[in-house]
Amino acid sequence: MINKLLIANRGEIACRVIRTARKLGISTVAVYSSADANALHVSMADEAVHIGPAPSKESYLKGEVILKHAKALNVDAIHPGYGFLSENAKFARACDEAGIIFIGPPEQAIAAMGSKSAAKNIMQDAGVPLVPGYHGDEQSSETLKHHANDMGYPVLLKAAAGGGGKGMRQVWSEDEFDDALNAAKREAMASFSDDIMLIEKYLTQPRHVEIQVFCDTQGNGVYLFERDCSVQRRHQKIIEEAPAPGISDDLRQNMGEAALKAAHAINYVGAGTVEFLLDADGRFYFMEMNTRLQVEHPVTEKITGEDLVEWQITVADGQPLPKGQADLKLTGHAFEARLYAEDPQHDFLPATGNLKLLRPPAESEHIRVDTGVVQGDEVSVYYDPMIAKLIVWDTNREKALQRLLSALRDYHVAGVTTNLSFLYNVASHPAFRKAELVTTFIETHHDSLFNQPGQNDDSLVPAAALLILLTQEKRDPSENIRSTPWDIPLAWRANHQLRQKLELVINQQTYELTVTHTGSTEKPNQWQVEHQDKVYNLTGHLEAHTLHAHVDGYQQRIGFSQDAAHYTLFSADGTIDVHYVAPDLGETDDAGAHSDFAAPMNGTVVDTMVSTGEKVKKGTTLIVMEAMKMEHAIKAPADGVVTEFFFAGGDLVDGGAQLLEFKIDE
Repeated sequence: MINKLLIANRGEIACRVIRTARKLGISTVAVYSSADANALHVSMADEAVHIGPAPSKESYLKGEVILKHAKALNVDAIHPGYGFLSENAKFARACDEAGIIFIGPPEQAIAAMGSKSAAKNIMQDAGVPLVPGYHGDEQSSETLKHHANDMGYPVLLKAAAGGGGKGMRQVWSEDEFDDALNAAKREAMASFSDDIMLIEKYLTQPRHVEIQVFCDTQGNGVYLFERDCSVQRRHQKIIEEAPAPGISDDLRQNMGEAALKAAHAINYVGAGTVEFLLDADGRFYFMEMNTRLQVEHPVTEKITGEDLVEWQITVADGQPLPKGQADLKLTGHAFEARLYAEDPQHDFLPATGNLKLLRPPAESEHIRVDTGVVQGDEVSVYYDPMIAKLIVWDTNREKALQRLLSALRDYHVAGVTTNLSFLYNVASHPAFRKAELVTTFIETHHDSLFNQPGQNDDSLVPAAALLILLTQEKRDPSENIRSTPWDIPLAWRANHQLRQKLELVINQQTYELTVTHTGSTEKPNQWQVEHQDKVYNLTGHLEAHTLHAHVDGYQQRIGFSQDAAHYTLFSADGTIDVHYVAPDLGETDDAGAHSDFAAPMNGTVVDTMVSTGEKVKKGTTLIVMEAMKMEHAIKAPADGVVTEFFFAGGDLVDGGAQLLEFKIDE
């Protein structure tokens, strides 16, 4: 019987496992790196042990170190979560040899699915439909290109040992093949220590639909319906939902039975996910099987009412599945939105920083938040930049989507760039509302998704101006901030109207306003704001992180967050980004200066791709960085020549550091 459980992971999944273990009366042990000493999962566990420095390869990927501590602490079982060691067959075997239960499938099942190419062969033998492709042992670049040419472009390069979009590239023509292959192999080697590649025909309008399966040691197996995970960036999921819209009962059953066929083919035990590409004609093709719990498992839990982590523990303890196929019922609809520290406006570049404000929506039977961080935590360069998963449920898709939009408006984060606005744009998009879901959703609707929500000056300008005026008035004069006319409290000037200029950048557009303080000693918070030919009469007050705004008699409650001179307003229409530009007092300030070739964030230089003095064409990759498990290519903005590189392969680089000097051809 499992009495003591070690979670060989971090962040939100570690917290998630601890909650179920606590419900079952099982004591828990957390492991942590030097960067996670004060992390939420550490404080939640009954015991915690330090396993190494911040880099995951020196801590969370050190299976032998984790096992040593597990044995010393008399642990009965290890839950690997997802990522890290969760699909490591050697670690599963080592647990078994140490007499510790590995909460996951047998070593042989992990190994069978761990290589995408081997998995394709097994599925072909089992009669599971496959996408046309090459998954052979011959791995020369010439052979791979030959097969790509034969099947016709576009094709998808995939790391055989991969997952999470790592080591994956779309290739649209033969001219792109070599660069894409080299980049995919480098990323695969860095992520999995394995650069074997497979190639698939790239379907241009598919949906990504996956089936949750569960098997026990008695040979029983069930599928817990499906999830649609089509909305992705960089082959990583953004919003998932269950059930998949538009799936008939017959198709659901056919996909479920095919998924179980795949699981039984490898004598599977535990939780697994069989991922399919669903084409517009209703045909589906096996893509891969993830031999672990999925990030998006909460949407399945919401529509079935089952605790999948509890199921995992039950099955790992040798007991039969809690329910049979006929006992499982699908109820309502659920969404999961992944909140990341990343910048959608700059190709979803991961972001780092301190979570100065983290205020999620209130949880209820309809709203769930899975997270591994709290306000004040640091989003570091060492791990995946996920902040939280927002899960909502209601009786049908339309109602659930409304709850998702409302919850996104109520989710307030400051101190680090996030994808919160982008999530709202996706969820509110007409095509998403109509469930027109394809894996190319973001590319197809790029222009409308990356434009700000439909707001006009009459709503943008007054609310933003009022927020700045109220926060400036509230400022403590003892704060060590450079003195400007706006640092002087505005409300005390009896019998005198203070008239000032106010410059704001709202959603990347500059607004120059004239502000007249019209308040009195008794009613200080009143202003008149002029913008072009419009005049707004403003009054209001602040209450924690809520702005109570009165604009020409119209009242609104708007949430906000502040990070120095940067503000975010969370309006009914979405988010409004505001930057307060302090008056220029003749000072020189180069703090905002930047280079076109500045490192986008802290990371490691993978390699320089050209030689100093070499003539290059526009778009040529000059230098490649790796950060947060992803490669980032810095490309030539025009024809020219690199005159100097300031870093070499393997060098650590701080965000903002100039990487190279480039001379554009005249």
